[in-house]
Amino acid sequence: MKSMIHTNETNNSRSFSKKVIILVVAILAFVNVFAQNQHSFEVTVIGKGKPVLLIPGYSCSGDVWKETVAHLKNKYELHVITIAGFGGVKPIENEEILKTVHNDIIQYVNDKKLKKPMIIGHSLGAFMTLWLQSSQPKMFGKSICVDGLPFVSAVGKPEITAEITKNNPQFNKQAVIKNFESLPSEGYVKNMTKAMLYQVNDSVRAKQIAEWSFKSDRKTLGSTIVEMSTTDLRQEISKIEAPILILASLWGTKEASEKEYGIQYVQLKNKTIKVAEAKHFIMYDQPEWFYNEIDLFLNSKS
Repeated sequence: MKSMIHTNETNNSRSFSKKVIILVVAILAFVNVFAQNQHSFEVTVIGKGKPVLLIPGYSCSGDVWKETVAHLKNKYELHVITIAGFGGVKPIENEEILKTVHNDIIQYVNDKKLKKPMIIGHSLGAFMTLWLQSSQPKMFGKSICVDGLPFVSAVGKPEITAEITKNNPQFNKQAVIKNFESLPSEGYVKNMTKAMLYQVNDSVRAKQIAEWSFKSDRKTLGSTIVEMSTTDLRQEISKIEAPILILASLWGTKEASEKEYGIQYVQLKNKTIKVAEAKHFIMYDQPEWFYNEIDLFLNSKS
């Protein structure tokens, strides 16, 4: 009897230990998955087909692509990104936010086993598209840059270098962040809406963009604008292998836009530059032209 009790106790002990081990393994697995899912951006996946990453511009939510998603979702699997700290998404604590976003997108593509995903990026998103394409030329398929440049600080000043901008007090990151943090909340959306009317024709759209900016983390706004302004990809883009469609806004005249974009993108081999009769938010100002151009490009076999 004593032996039987001892045996039962031993079995119960082993069973309990086994359950504890299983529980610990499950918890560790959960923590591991949870950690892997922590990115410097949020993603919404919509549709089926070839994968396309959609990266919004400065301060914008991924909702900036809402109409574009509706247009493309029946043909493509769309991974709509919102960068941390923009449009109400929780910010990350990192000194190099855009570099973190860049690295996390690469990790995301690997984790999801996306095969040659294409990219559509607007403004800062276009800059990120060029960065991803130049650092990982074998990873991504053809991509579209919507009114974005490899080095925004060199507009009209091609002699400017990243080193010069980094040494310019105007681009001191802490000072820029402090300026953003000191902006009063009262009247922010109203004043930003006025500013956005230089970037988009429709006042309703301008207000929506202003509201995304208001919801954005001020530190992220300051940090990312400095990071982009002090990063020069003009030589790096020579490494890009995939075809790139560049959709430019109107800078006074079509000829002026073509000239500036031609200078900035001179090192990019496989490119097509087209100028829209539109302000910065081309997909809002000229949606039919925009959809036609992206359809022709994405559907082409080149």
